[in-house]
Amino acid sequence: MLTIQEIYKEGIKKLEGAGIIDAALDAWYLLEHVTGISKAAYYGCPGREICGEDKERYFYYIEERRKRIPLQHLTGVQEFMGLPFLVNAHVLIPRQDTEVLVETAMKRIRPGMRILDMCTGSGCILLSLLKLCKAGQVTGIGADISGEALDVARENAVRLGISAEFVQGDLFERIASGTQFDLIVSNPPYIPTGVIDSLQEEVRLHDPRIALDGKEDGLFFYRRITEESTSYLKRNGWLLLEIGCEQAVAVCRLMEAAGYDNIMVKKDLAGLDRVVMGMYNGE
Repeated sequence: MLTIQEIYKEGIKKLEGAGIIDAALDAWYLLEHVTGISKAAYYGCPGREICGEDKERYFYYIEERRKRIPLQHLTGVQEFMGLPFLVNAHVLIPRQDTEVLVETAMKRIRPGMRILDMCTGSGCILLSLLKLCKAGQVTGIGADISGEALDVARENAVRLGISAEFVQGDLFERIASGTQFDLIVSNPPYIPTGVIDSLQEEVRLHDPRIALDGKEDGLFFYRRITEESTSYLKRNGWLLLEIGCEQAVAVCRLMEAAGYDNIMVKKDLAGLDRVVMGMYNGE
């Protein structure tokens, strides 16, 4: 019989040997996922023996992670804004950078507002906004072209106890004509097609390409969203877009051309441009 400490150390060694950057962290999360043990319990009794079944499961997951399968696809969960979101191969894994979009949107939300989350994926942006507001204060719709992604979003809504509507369509295709929102948020695909093959394996091989590919220059969806969003925003409504760190100038120009005022850029914790926002003047 091996101890918890022994298999943890062996897990780290195997992941380091495969070049996994956060080997110790990933090895721990997989150990926690398999055994349910907390860090306090681990450090309190590192010599505790582990049963054969748990050992086999743990090393199975370690081998899968060595193949560059994302940790979140193995555990099935990613924390975002302090909430546990189900994820799988049909949705983009929520990133910490995207929390900047949620935090920025929260500063604009007022009771009674209606929100549209375009390219909702797992629903992490919309559901976080609705969860962070007092119950019933705001309502929202999440839209995505992927039916499989929307299945994940709906399941997340159920698990988090949040009421939200989800519709399938190509951007605004299934948003009823005349529907008006106070706030539109989006983290659209923005990676230029030619760049995708240079991304790390966990991203290019396992994140859905449809959630990454921003076409030739990465701006395809920004053009469409800024142009089409004006038909669905109330006067003085806000559009907030997550961007790649080198896209701020281009997206600001698109917003300005579409009739947005008060255009601003928000940076992430690394000091990189991360969100472009603007207010629609209704003209």
